[in-house]
Amino acid sequence: MTAISPFVQGLPKVELHLHIEGTLEPDLKFKLAARNGVELPYASEEEVRASYQFDDLASFLDAYYEGMSVLLTAEDFYDLAMEYFRKVARQNVRYVEMFFDPQAHTSRGVEFHTVISGLRRAQIEAREQLGVDSALIMCFLRDFQAEYAMATLLESLPYRPWIIGVGLDSDETGNPPAKFAAVFAKARELGYQLTMHCDVDIADSAEHIRQVLEDVRVDRVDHGTNVLEKPELVDYMAEHGIGLTSCPISNTWVSDGSKVGLLTELDKRGVKVTVNSDDPAYFGGYIAENYQRVVDEAGVDEETLKRFARNAVDISWAPASLKERIAAEIAAYKG
Repeated sequence: MTAISPFVQGLPKVELHLHIEGTLEPDLKFKLAARNGVELPYASEEEVRASYQFDDLASFLDAYYEGMSVLLTAEDFYDLAMEYFRKVARQNVRYVEMFFDPQAHTSRGVEFHTVISGLRRAQIEAREQLGVDSALIMCFLRDFQAEYAMATLLESLPYRPWIIGVGLDSDETGNPPAKFAAVFAKARELGYQLTMHCDVDIADSAEHIRQVLEDVRVDRVDHGTNVLEKPELVDYMAEHGIGLTSCPISNTWVSDGSKVGLLTELDKRGVKVTVNSDDPAYFGGYIAENYQRVVDEAGVDEETLKRFARNAVDISWAPASLKERIAAEIAAYKG
């Protein structure tokens, strides 16, 4: 268990890269399996955790999608999200924009409304009971067809007031951003904010980052530290205020390290970098543990941590009044 410093623990935080399905802890997985009559291939929570032996993105995704088999009802999605909100409220998260993967559920017969209604109920209760505000980002699965993504985009329209933006995740190999350019152009036309995953150290990563910045024209980039391979794109991100959502602990599971050094280099180059947790139930660290990883590896000072927290406020899609309130909390924070 990572020892979290009091300063990191109390720092007001905003999380912008969090897959709500990736917060499914083994104990909740067993609870939902029992409730829904789903048979799991594990005898205990310890066996579940022992099965998490990822060495690349594909091996992680196998476990990630297998875990979703227990999510069947609106109550399941409510329980999933509330468990996450309770954890991060204790880490002083003030606002989160969380990804959800509707296609991972509709493709196995769970209705879109079931997914989003459960998440929405949890969002309302988290704001009222825990003081954690949130918004939803609908991700498309890039290993499905672009036509399925377009159909999902259109299916989301009755819930448009509940969804702040769209993203792109899952297996990037052989599925470049350009594959979904028309879908994202339509999403922009409909008023959604845009982001895309550009996973670390995959084939053609730098070219994919170029596509998301120049062709798709996203509002921010998820992961994306390989942008340092193209200095002109680093300059573009810095000049245009396009932020980057890094996830140090998850990087250690699917690449050769945390990329904290790249994160701090991008910070020096003027890119608005942020610290996030990605899929914390699988990778073993929520947002405070990820901030602590940055401290432990790079030795950054408290002002740098506050800048990372403020960057997340700045590049978030929260209402101006909420951004002003959280920014003031960060500025006044002394630890």
